[in-house]
Amino acid sequence: MWPESAETPPKLRSGLTTGCCATACCVAAAELLLAKQTPQRVFVSLPRGQEVSLELDQLYAEGDFVHAATIKDAGDDPDVTHGARVFVRLSLLPEGIHFAAGEGVGMVTRSGLLLAVGEPAINPVPRKMMTEHLQRLAQQHHYDGGFQVTVGVENGQALALKTMNPRLGILGGLSILGTTGIVRPYSCSAYIASIRQGIDVARSNGQSHLAASTGSSSEAFIRDRYQLPEMALIEMGDFVGALLKHLKKNSVQKISICGGFGKLTKLACGHLDLHSTRSQIDFVQLAKWAQELGAEGELVEKIRSANTSAEVLRWCQATGIDLGLKVCQEAHGVARRQLLVETALEIWAVDRLGGFVGCFEK
Repeated sequence: MWPESAETPPKLRSGLTTGCCATACCVAAAELLLAKQTPQRVFVSLPRGQEVSLELDQLYAEGDFVHAATIKDAGDDPDVTHGARVFVRLSLLPEGIHFAAGEGVGMVTRSGLLLAVGEPAINPVPRKMMTEHLQRLAQQHHYDGGFQVTVGVENGQALALKTMNPRLGILGGLSILGTTGIVRPYSCSAYIASIRQGIDVARSNGQSHLAASTGSSSEAFIRDRYQLPEMALIEMGDFVGALLKHLKKNSVQKISICGGFGKLTKLACGHLDLHSTRSQIDFVQLAKWAQELGAEGELVEKIRSANTSAEVLRWCQATGIDLGLKVCQEAHGVARRQLLVETALEIWAVDRLGGFVGCFEK
């Protein structure tokens, strides 16, 4: 006989990002370089104020650099880098902090990303985390020089083939990612259940205006826009369809949907699941909308063959084409058809840095 399963599934376990792992390696390597200490575990301060500890898998000096590594634990998230060895090779420089791609970390070869062409694919927040921790340790140990930080992931080049990196023009390996340091477990059923629970709790506690976001940047924008309490904020991620379906049966007075411009282009095209494995940005449709707004031939062709939605948005903004508003308007139409008419609905779009892109309400 099969054992009886629990009525309440166990809570999914969060993990730590590659950026957090690389920061831990920087801390350990700097301790060995500057203080001749060999810690087995180090503490890392995350962008939102939490502190986590990570165990070191390797730590040794070789020539003029120190090699430090840790095994990434992504929790219950099916992350391709779960269990991968993330490492840093740290050496001293006369001044400044310089980043380089080691084995398994890619290089940016196409525009439209957060990083310039030719840069190692180590995103801004992980760079900031590593920089702040190294500066803090340098001050603590009275060191006034700089650091060369080479970040790598063992087997990263093969792992990257399972990601969107090659399509985006990040070649040779993975990206070092993370905006909060924490990996939230990705499970369709659990995520959708959490969306429903969030709506139910907010309604039962008298919240008539809810704001649903695709990520941390969009959540911060809409929270600050309306000064909403935490209870009114729904982290829908990619599951806008699940959000709208539940709201149709459990309506509120007003719902504000706020997302990244790229995610909302998918909703505008009729997709209710915004995850990259289940829906893609339609650059041909974006080009048609831009043309309707007055874009001319050369720009229209550029949009059709674009690499990312970010560069499309930048081109349109530079030429006075309000594609942000158009996308919000089209997304509003798709979402409206899923909702009760009496629910006030608005769509807000933000860029990758959380800046305003467009809004449509009706």
